[in-house]
Amino acid sequence: MSPAVFILSLALAIPSGAAQTAPTTPGMYRIGAGDVIQLVVWKEPDLTRDLTVRIDGKVTVPLLGDVTAAGRSADELAGAIAADLKRFLAAPRVTVGVSQAYGGRFFVLGQVQRSGEFPLRGRTTLIQALAMAGGFKEFAKASEIVIVRRNDPGETFLRADYKKLESARDATQNIVLLPGDTVLVP
Repeated sequence: MSPAVFILSLALAIPSGAAQTAPTTPGMYRIGAGDVIQLVVWKEPDLTRDLTVRIDGKVTVPLLGDVTAAGRSADELAGAIAADLKRFLAAPRVTVGVSQAYGGRFFVLGQVQRSGEFPLRGRTTLIQALAMAGGFKEFAKASEIVIVRRNDPGETFLRADYKKLESARDATQNIVLLPGDTVLVP
């Protein structure tokens, strides 16, 4: 790793080697607060419904009550609900789909043309995020970009030098953004 790119963890950040909630499989979406999920229980129309993930990361499922959805993939959540429904149904077949991914967003702030919230649709890199924000303002410090990444618990700061990326000297500067990342351009 280039010395220009380093990770600075706050005192509350995840210790090295600890499990992270970020997807480990490329393309695997993790459900987040605000997402709308579709719960389908085969041959059980009273249990089939759309659910919004609350700010505490939970959804209320009939018969089960509150179930943690945030941080899980749709398949993981479906498996957990199916396992819990076995107390009430002989062989529950559960499908979970994300119909509205509110958690799929990132933010750009600072010396860019358009600060704000942007949708995270598929793989989005730092360069793409900066393009969506309209590029740098005149006095932006492009070599001192910081990406604030939420972890559980705490935050991690990723530093990026756009000048090295622009001159094709260091492709590692083009960091792939995750849901909830905030790009700060001083």
